[in-house]
Amino acid sequence: MATTGGMITLTTSDGFTLEAYIAAPEGEAKGGLVVIQEIFGLTEQLKSVARAYAGDGYETIVPALFDRVSPRTVVPFDDPDAARALMMRLNGDAVLRDVQAAVKKVDRGRGVSLLGFCWGGGQALRIAGLMDLTSAVSYYGTRLTGHLGTPPKCPMLFHFGDADTMHSPPEVIRAVRDALPDAECHVYAAGHAFANDARKTYVLEAAIPARERTLAFLDRHHAGSAS
Repeated sequence: MATTGGMITLTTSDGFTLEAYIAAPEGEAKGGLVVIQEIFGLTEQLKSVARAYAGDGYETIVPALFDRVSPRTVVPFDDPDAARALMMRLNGDAVLRDVQAAVKKVDRGRGVSLLGFCWGGGQALRIAGLMDLTSAVSYYGTRLTGHLGTPPKCPMLFHFGDADTMHSPPEVIRAVRDALPDAECHVYAAGHAFANDARKTYVLEAAIPARERTLAFLDRHHAGSAS
């Protein structure tokens, strides 16, 4: 189902304002979905992700988390060093408040889930241990072992690439599975960022089943969250 989206402004609990991209389905939403960015910011590719999940029935929002340190900044995919430098300036408590504002925006009483990519995949795990959410999905998350100390309060789904030896080598995947035995984990013949169809790292044979599993996971957990 084709859908459109647009930019809005969110106000956080500490009074900060940030931009976000939001896309809504036609008719009643199955639930809310907050997409947590890679280190490149609120990219056009993530806007397309939001529209796609809206087409599948989820009111989807992507907060511009770089707005705290560099408003309206999107870093090109071929400049990861600049992107990483911006990410390193982010404050964890502020990121949490920004995500909370996004969750509140799409909470219509049918549950809200997180979907994070790369740095956002690590944040999805971290924030799932700090908020009451319906579910959370982590795509090739970074710094995952640093976030395992606070168990998630909701079901989690992890997607990994077996060639992503920098961010999720076998020992990291094992650590996640050992710490979270109830979580759903899948490993694909791919490297990092295999689901980003705007990058050379995209692997169709991994991205399609990962997305199918993600949608099935969201549908399963949101089916029982209607109030």
